[in-house]
Amino acid sequence: METVIEQIKERRKIRMIKGRKPEHSMVDDIKALAKKKTLSFEEIDTAFLNKYKSFCAAYLGQKTRTITNQLIFVRTLFNQVITNGEVERKYYPFAGEKEKIKITSGHKIGLTREEVLRIEDLNLKERTSIWHTRNVWLFSFYFAGIRISDVLEMNWSNFKDGRLFYTMNKNEKPISLKIPEKAGSIIDLYMKRRKSSEYIFPFLDNANPKSEYDKFVKIRNASSLFDKYLKRIAKECDIEKNLSNHIARHSFGNIAGDSISPYMLQKLYRHSDLKTTIGYQANFIHKEADDALDAVINF
Repeated sequence: METVIEQIKERRKIRMIKGRKPEHSMVDDIKALAKKKTLSFEEIDTAFLNKYKSFCAAYLGQKTRTITNQLIFVRTLFNQVITNGEVERKYYPFAGEKEKIKITSGHKIGLTREEVLRIEDLNLKERTSIWHTRNVWLFSFYFAGIRISDVLEMNWSNFKDGRLFYTMNKNEKPISLKIPEKAGSIIDLYMKRRKSSEYIFPFLDNANPKSEYDKFVKIRNASSLFDKYLKRIAKECDIEKNLSNHIARHSFGNIAGDSISPYMLQKLYRHSDLKTTIGYQANFIHKEADDALDAVINF
């Protein structure tokens, strides 16, 4: 049976190939804590996990969310080896009243309609990097916050009969959405590329078609480039919020507020569980709480 460390190394390779962020330091962290090169799943019990959390917080200086993500990853490995019959379920440290993973969430702040309009109206020189950055960000926003990595992989075959058909990289969930008029206008800007490239946007044009890793590197580099230019866009649009790749999703949620039913938002967000949608959207619904506050103090 593979050890925990071997499993982590194998999963890291798979996640790199699929273009997902790998657990770069977990192997070294576990080795340092366990003071050994191998560690069986049977050795990971509640006591070990408590030591691991303390080690990550006190010695490594990691934040709560980072530690939580690593616990989720360990739990995923356990589920896999138990399903494969490699470890008995009695050794599962996350069952019942044992280790409970609590996910904390910080403030999610999105742009307002007015701020998005400023980005749309910003005069930028065509075919420049900052122009492409604005288009990619708006394209993501128009489709309820599609992840930037998915946007960059969009190709012409994803669009049929006025609809977008694609499969999310994160959970391999197939999606079909109507192409909004504004998104269609962005696609039209790149129509000349249809003869020379399979991709809508130019950032993967030189990627090796046989190498998923090469595609991953180019997406990562493009994301870093976007962060740089989004800061410039925010400055030119007098937007004081941290304009980032992911804020496109938060902006859609902020503008949607409570005007769209949770069931419809679940479909637009591509969430598997309605509870996830309700929890996410709660970050952007403030009117009732604001009115209640005014009702008490305005006397």
